[in-house]
Amino acid sequence: MEFCNLEIKHHGAVNGVTGSCHQLFWNNRRDSVLIDCGLFQGAETSGKGASGKKLEIDFDLSSVRALLVTHCHIDHVGRIPYLLAAGFQGKIFCSEASAKLLPVVLKDAVEIGFTRNRIAVQSFLKILQKRLVALPYGSWKGLFSEKAETTFFFRFQKAGHILGSAYIECRLKDGPQSTKVLFSGDLGAPFTPLLPAPKAPYSTDILVIESTYGDRLHQGRSERKGSLQHVIERVFKNRGTLLIPAFSIGRTQELLYELEHIIHCQAERNLTGNLRWKDIDVIVDSPLAAKFNRVYQELRQFWDKEAHQRLRKGRHPLSFEQLLTIDTHAEHLRIVEYLRKSGRPAIVLAASGMCSGGRIVNYLKALIEDQKTDILFVGYQARGTTGRIIQKFGPQHGFVNLEGNRYTINAAVHTIGAYSAHADQSGLLRFVKQMRKPPKLIRIVHGEEHAKTVLRKKLKELDPKIQVVIP
Repeated sequence: MEFCNLEIKHHGAVNGVTGSCHQLFWNNRRDSVLIDCGLFQGAETSGKGASGKKLEIDFDLSSVRALLVTHCHIDHVGRIPYLLAAGFQGKIFCSEASAKLLPVVLKDAVEIGFTRNRIAVQSFLKILQKRLVALPYGSWKGLFSEKAETTFFFRFQKAGHILGSAYIECRLKDGPQSTKVLFSGDLGAPFTPLLPAPKAPYSTDILVIESTYGDRLHQGRSERKGSLQHVIERVFKNRGTLLIPAFSIGRTQELLYELEHIIHCQAERNLTGNLRWKDIDVIVDSPLAAKFNRVYQELRQFWDKEAHQRLRKGRHPLSFEQLLTIDTHAEHLRIVEYLRKSGRPAIVLAASGMCSGGRIVNYLKALIEDQKTDILFVGYQARGTTGRIIQKFGPQHGFVNLEGNRYTINAAVHTIGAYSAHADQSGLLRFVKQMRKPPKLIRIVHGEEHAKTVLRKKLKELDPKIQVVIP
């Protein structure tokens, strides 16, 4: 099946859900663009078997005209410093909100993975800002080269995953022939807090679609809110601590939005003893998350109608009375020790979302062996991550290794998959069904093998004429 003599290669998110990096070629491979350039996480590897620790760009960049970024999660943008180090000279295009978020994300990534030298970090950020080009949603942009038989256009459309997230429509024109290719990035669930749900375009010829939850369905919004409230009530009756590993960008803000609403509705009701809902402590222990909270509030114009209604009523979904933000490392250590000794109930949101580093690890070391502790997973846990191990072996009171020491998992472990910012199986199928002219070819990426296989079967049932492949 030929479409304007194009070709797609995948440099990540083919053997799992991380390391997203896709290359679209045209003009007999003389020109190409990259869609995302993300880190591998946990035990996931590139198509060439490179582990998450092998971060070098291992493919030829000579044809790459630009990098198009779907959103700012580290598994989609974390290899950008390595891309620049490998000699990439092109522009980096993204949505307007992503252009605000990306420097914050990559500053943190460079300081952790490269250097804490202030001058070197500032030099990197200066180069990044020169390369960044912010585009409004729905605006077509062209890339042109000399002696090109085919011209290339692209635009970003709202994906509803995190603030600034986009799916990318590409249009290649070769004389009278035209081909559309759509890269889904990560598609959001229909009721993701703060953000409008994604709407599919009229048509595309080729669809490259994620499949993180291609084999399962999420709870509805009211059910998931009820589940969250139930877990909180259980923890507070036990006078324990609820630990929620959450990514600093997206998941933390969505959870704060939901927690503010539950507290607002239940404010005067007793949780336990003399403790009312409005008296609880919600602790965000992540300087990076605090930065993103501020950026999210600066970018209110991209919030959905419901969020704006709450603002008009004087409510502050990301900055409410019960919220305590921990900044310095010394404050972090003090609050960990305080919670370990005091037994005061609290809700703690800390990165990383897969427990593979960050401040959540110190909370786990201090509290995971305490039966009064509850751990709540609200996002996908990749193979080989600490979060996946706790999620799998916690219900049997197994053990987990944290920074070289073994800990028995006495804490109760819960998962509410509905709080994932990813569309579930029905959401992915709905995105395809919404197209008035369905794609001729679908390539399924960004999922574990079972999820991809199940989604492929469902897509074939949806329309047997569609060619569905798993690269």
